[in-house]
Amino acid sequence: MPRIAFLFAGQGAQYVGMGKTLLEESPIARELFTRAAEALGYDLAQVCLQGPAERLNRTDVSQPAIFVASLAALEHFRSQQPEVVAQCQAAAGLSLGEYTALTFAGVLDFADGVRLVQLRGQAMQAASEKTPSGMVSVLGMDAQAVEQLCQRVRTAGRLWIANYLAPGNIVVSGDRAACDALEQIVQAEGLGKTVRLAVAGAFHTEIMHPADKQLAQALLTIPLRPARIPVYSNVDAQPHTDPEEIRQLLVQQVVRPVRWEETMRRLLNEGFDQFYEFGPGRVLAGLLKRIHRQAQCVNIPA
Repeated sequence: MPRIAFLFAGQGAQYVGMGKTLLEESPIARELFTRAAEALGYDLAQVCLQGPAERLNRTDVSQPAIFVASLAALEHFRSQQPEVVAQCQAAAGLSLGEYTALTFAGVLDFADGVRLVQLRGQAMQAASEKTPSGMVSVLGMDAQAVEQLCQRVRTAGRLWIANYLAPGNIVVSGDRAACDALEQIVQAEGLGKTVRLAVAGAFHTEIMHPADKQLAQALLTIPLRPARIPVYSNVDAQPHTDPEEIRQLLVQQVVRPVRWEETMRRLLNEGFDQFYEFGPGRVLAGLLKRIHRQAQCVNIPA
């Protein structure tokens, strides 16, 4: 019997029109979007379907949008293949997706999860607006080489590795001027390829203070339950079920790098051999193939 793990999409996967098929075909998906609208105070489904993109891409909107769309995809899948969901033994999510994984694992109630990711998005958006900053995906270079580049551009501004996604796929995060400088060096010296990410600011760095403190305060007011299956943290790439450990890790996650490649390698080393990706896009399946070419990952789109 295969060992099954569920993976949940992170911010950046959103697009105008996402959730259309689910909302048309799945009563369960429509119910989740209705409950989300009640929690958020606006029609999230309408924003997902019609945009505009400028609004959907705002951190405080895209985070609940991806969270709800991913869970809608999951619940629709559960209605069709309940035996697969019942056999799932672990979960992980990329940054924001960790909240989706925790909701699936029973740590967070759905309505609490919606409100929490909205607050997280608002706090991160506010921190981003205080400092001109951004994120750049660096393709074709290893982590050590990227770290050396971050050191080289420190005269222009602060820059750190924010996401260890897969071999040859590293994301840096920091001051906008430092992002510009790194892109110029990579292009001038032919070191690889860079892609500026469509995000509000330098996520997973110290530039996100005081968003972590705001999140910590919010988490004190929300009940967390023991996870019924282990959820792997972005912070330490370890499985966790204890609510207090999870609470602390969620706060740290805002300002600490995402160790996605390490998380996937740990799951593979522990014998997980069948993965399902829930949410918009196919980013996680693509990353998993870069980490282990034979890994099996089924995409369940939102």
